[in-house]
Amino acid sequence: MLSTLPPSDPFLDHPFSAGFPPWDFHDLFSDDLESTTPITITSTSGSDEPNQPHEKRKPDSDEPNHRSVVIDERKRRRMLSNRESARRSRMRKQRHVENLRNQLNKCRIENRELKNRLQFIVFHYNRIRTENEWLRSERTVLNQRINNYTQILVYQQFQFQPFSTAWTCNTTTVE
Repeated sequence: MLSTLPPSDPFLDHPFSAGFPPWDFHDLFSDDLESTTPITITSTSGSDEPNQPHEKRKPDSDEPNHRSVVIDERKRRRMLSNRESARRSRMRKQRHVENLRNQLNKCRIENRELKNRLQFIVFHYNRIRTENEWLRSERTVLNQRINNYTQILVYQQFQFQPFSTAWTCNTTTVE
């Protein structure tokens, strides 16, 4: 299950602090130049001349501070952009999970309805099959009765008719 942090959560302000005090970039790049030693930048040209003087450059007091502010601003914007992107991603994921849950519920409902329909059909199939078996056995009994009655009728016809009329079909008349 996805959880969201309440708006008052301290991790929203400083997500990377993890219990440490928040970083103060202003202390790292303060304007107080007396407390910091000047940085000397040396450049080596890669030449093998031993007496070549190294170029020393004194930092411009405005340039590093401006760069750090620009870099801080970029980092801050990037961090905000990343947070917003992560929030949108979480929302998309949450919507996707909700859609999947809804589909799952619909499929479960449809499955239950199909099972009920199948049970209904199987019940009626068994009832009709049983009825058909009963009707077949009844048909067999009735056919047997019809055959018995037919035999009785045929026997009665032979018994009550005179003997001479029974052979009349083979006689020829002579004139």
